[in-house]
Amino acid sequence: MTHLRPFLRRWLAFALVPLTAAGVLLLVPETGGAQGGARGEEHSALFPVCAGAVRITCVVDGDTIWYRGIKIRIADIDTPEVSQPGCPREAALGRRATERLRQLLNAGRFGLVVPPDGRSRDRYGRELRIVTRGGQSLGAVLVREGLAARWGGPKRAWCRG
Repeated sequence: MTHLRPFLRRWLAFALVPLTAAGVLLLVPETGGAQGGARGEEHSALFPVCAGAVRITCVVDGDTIWYRGIKIRIADIDTPEVSQPGCPREAALGRRATERLRQLLNAGRFGLVVPPDGRSRDRYGRELRIVTRGGQSLGAVLVREGLAARWGGPKRAWCRG
């Protein structure tokens, strides 16, 4: 099964994600689709929390998702770690941020917007996007709820109260 994963991801990406004429992956939302929704917010899926090795559409943690076989880092926030937390408090906050992001994504259509600075990938090769609904960042919701810090702001010490 391990040898099939790269093929499966490539196949699903080509089968489900729009491509440009040059075959380049296009994660910028289309506008004016037949399905309606706010302009530029035509993305929709059911997001479980990721489990297992094959990840197609799921929430990894509060600031990372898989969508249609593509790993996306939410560009405007930083959330507590769940895979290697520094303390039990960070682990608990990380689980809450993960669940809250899952709820927000599952609540309706959303947009995937390239950040204003134009960065489309991070140093780990993940797509960078701001997730929006109604023109507002879903990451900002997590920040307001104390489950995320604004990206580029002071580094949050999740293990301190």
